[in-house]
Amino acid sequence: MTTTAPPPFLFHQGTLPLLVSMPHAGTYVPPELAARFTSDARQVPDTDWHMERLYAFAKGMGASILVATHSRYVVDLNRPPDGASLYPGQSVTGLCPTDTFDDTPIYGGGERPDDAEIAARREAVWMPYHAQLSTELERLRAVHGVAVLWDAHSIRSVLPRFFEGKLPDLNLGTASGESCDPALAQELLQIAEAAEGYSAVLNGRFKGGYITRHYGQPGHGVHAVQLEMTQCSYMQEVLPFDYLPEVAEKVQPHLRQMLAAAVAFAQARSTRSNHKQGL
Repeated sequence: MTTTAPPPFLFHQGTLPLLVSMPHAGTYVPPELAARFTSDARQVPDTDWHMERLYAFAKGMGASILVATHSRYVVDLNRPPDGASLYPGQSVTGLCPTDTFDDTPIYGGGERPDDAEIAARREAVWMPYHAQLSTELERLRAVHGVAVLWDAHSIRSVLPRFFEGKLPDLNLGTASGESCDPALAQELLQIAEAAEGYSAVLNGRFKGGYITRHYGQPGHGVHAVQLEMTQCSYMQEVLPFDYLPEVAEKVQPHLRQMLAAAVAFAQARSTRSNHKQGL
């Protein structure tokens, strides 16, 4: 049986000045690559599971949605193309990871992709995703005068490799204040902190990855925010990684409120920009 590879991304164009990016939602691994993985790695446990389902309401709101199809084990769309570390001095995974979040090997026999293979994956998957992301942000900025990029992520709540204890549930990142207007960041933090039953932080352990840092340019009308959520807030954190609708329904109103605040911020800026131009 021949497996047909999916395109590098799925995209829905919306009507609002909001793009929701899901760079780690993909699970596809080409069969010839999966054959080189360990049995544990073939389960792609470090996926940001069920992002499309969790954020399904965003499409109804009018947001543009960009979703990765390939696993981060193939190529990590939220890493710089040169593979530079986002958190120098701290434990991180790379552009084409060779180990899991549990610090176990992805490849059997100590194998790792060479430079040519990394370049091929970057060209086939990384570049198309970023080309679409950049194109849509430019379109939104041209139409509305301003755009908000919401980079949607999730992670297991306890991962000793990366942080001590349990991670806060709602981890907002704005590249230490550089990727979006501080007023928007504070409004989002207030919403997250007011969410009963959930803990929240701004620019804590997760300040935003490559996407947030690269595309967030408030001075040019693009405001980028990353939200790293604990997976226990909406799903089962261990195999089979099931989505838990009754759990997810409790956090979704808070996500919706944050996205609505981002849209309102962008629309206010868009109106202000139009007035300045006499439109």
